[in-house]
Amino acid sequence: MEKDLLKKAIELSKESVKQGGFPVGAIIIKNGVVVSQGLSNGKNNKDATSHAEIEAIRNASQKLDTRDLIDCEIYSSMEPCLMCFSASYWAGIKKIVYAIGKDKLSKQHYEGRYSIEEINLKNNRQLEIVHIEELEDEALSIIKNWESSLRK
Repeated sequence: MEKDLLKKAIELSKESVKQGGFPVGAIIIKNGVVVSQGLSNGKNNKDATSHAEIEAIRNASQKLDTRDLIDCEIYSSMEPCLMCFSASYWAGIKKIVYAIGKDKLSKQHYEGRYSIEEINLKNNRQLEIVHIEELEDEALSIIKNWESSLRK
């Protein structure tokens, strides 16, 4: 089931690119049901915080009418940045599942070489972090196509 949910986030990364955004998509799950989704569209929204995970958290909070997403999980096509990891933590999300790790990405568009796993160990409450490596190639192909389009 995790792989199917993560594939939905990967599909959203394609939609993000179609809308002129960054190639990341995210969904939030509660009790096995998709509660919200988000695209990474900071450029079009003129909002540096408009990452897919942040949008999904905002949308889930609005839909569920709470800031506490205690029983929720987030699925992202890419390993979350520090801001998105921290927002997930503060929202109370219990689990992060992602497809492609930052170590597989170029330094041109992706900031930082930190480890969310190491940071997670220092928090008062640890999130479960799951990297589904078998979906990396699918997520990476979307990113590579997006990067190629920027060079044209």
